[in-house]
Amino acid sequence: MTLRETQGSGVSVRTADAIRQESEHAAHNYHPLPVVVESGEGAWVTDVDGRRYLDCLAAYSAVNFGHGNPRLVEAAREQLGRITLTSRAFHNDRLAPFVAELAALCGKHMVLPMNTGAEAVETGIKVARAWGYRVKGLAADAANIVVMAGNFHGRTTTIISFSDDPDAHEDFGPYTPGFRMVPYGDSAAVAAAIDEETVAVLVEPIQGEAGILVPPADFLPEVRRITRERNVLLIADEIQSGLGRVGATFACDLVGVVPDLYLLGKALGGGIVPVSAVVGDSDVLGVIRPGQHGSTFGGNPLAAAVGLEVVRMLATGEPQARARLLGARLHERLASLVGRGVVALRGAGLWAGIDIDPSLATGREVCEALMRRGVLAKDTHGSTIRLAPPIVVEEADLDWAVDQLEAVLVELRG
Repeated sequence: MTLRETQGSGVSVRTADAIRQESEHAAHNYHPLPVVVESGEGAWVTDVDGRRYLDCLAAYSAVNFGHGNPRLVEAAREQLGRITLTSRAFHNDRLAPFVAELAALCGKHMVLPMNTGAEAVETGIKVARAWGYRVKGLAADAANIVVMAGNFHGRTTTIISFSDDPDAHEDFGPYTPGFRMVPYGDSAAVAAAIDEETVAVLVEPIQGEAGILVPPADFLPEVRRITRERNVLLIADEIQSGLGRVGATFACDLVGVVPDLYLLGKALGGGIVPVSAVVGDSDVLGVIRPGQHGSTFGGNPLAAAVGLEVVRMLATGEPQARARLLGARLHERLASLVGRGVVALRGAGLWAGIDIDPSLATGREVCEALMRRGVLAKDTHGSTIRLAPPIVVEEADLDWAVDQLEAVLVELRG
């Protein structure tokens, strides 16, 4: 949005000036809504003009536990006064408890810590390939990985090589080989794509960026069966879906599936620092040797201290139970809008993909209307919007957010 557009739409001069400066000096790799957030607490944020908004995106699930969560802020503050970075050239006293307790939360034995979700995915790909050569005995450079149509795993060059989203993929070649794409939710297609040189199946248990797509209930269990039979790793990208969002620790838990590798990120850093991890057993993660993979900041003391507190919060089961309870309320309320401007609804826990009737508005237009009513949400793929409020959201506030969506739909329908 340009300065003239912001001033003409009732946006304050202060907000317009901030947007203008960002537009001039920050690369245009995002198209944010015209709100300039200054502070936040719990499920609410406040802009530079003092207006409050209910955050129903939670930074794509990175803020699962709310803005300024007291336990997480205190963990960060305490660690800031001690030491923040050593690199992995030395041990630090926060890393050991973090990886031990995260492994236990996942029911695994080993953790490879990184920073961002995309780094976790890249790490999982490297681990799977190394496992294929060092354990499965494949010839050099022969490994392939089966991936899903509609996937979103990040935007690095390797990852976008197997994206079918034109915005993420086009004009960034040449692309990295070694991937085979099949329809999401089709276990027979997965089975047909696997051959003797397949090392892994990489899958989002629920596809987030695609519109909160939930596969058939038997999909992941069948893929787990197939991968075991064919001696292929199952890698679950739980970067958005994991760590309480869906009313369970992992979306895989909803269908009783345990993958070989979990890819984690976003909420693992509590919305304070970037923290990601690949979690698995030593027979898989143990293929990585010193010097073959790493990160200066991966496993740093500050990240480990915050991540450890996140793990301890999840170990109580309370965030998961809250997301499950409030999620049931959210989906019950949203279901009443189907046929009244909403054409389809999907999701699990406090995560919902809502398809708006495209004859009424685009997803962007609905999100702009919600913003004017004090609710922040995000669109994806045309007329789909996503709701993913922090798990700490109050039930009354959740109801109020749905009320605002209902009011927007009434306005659009005339």
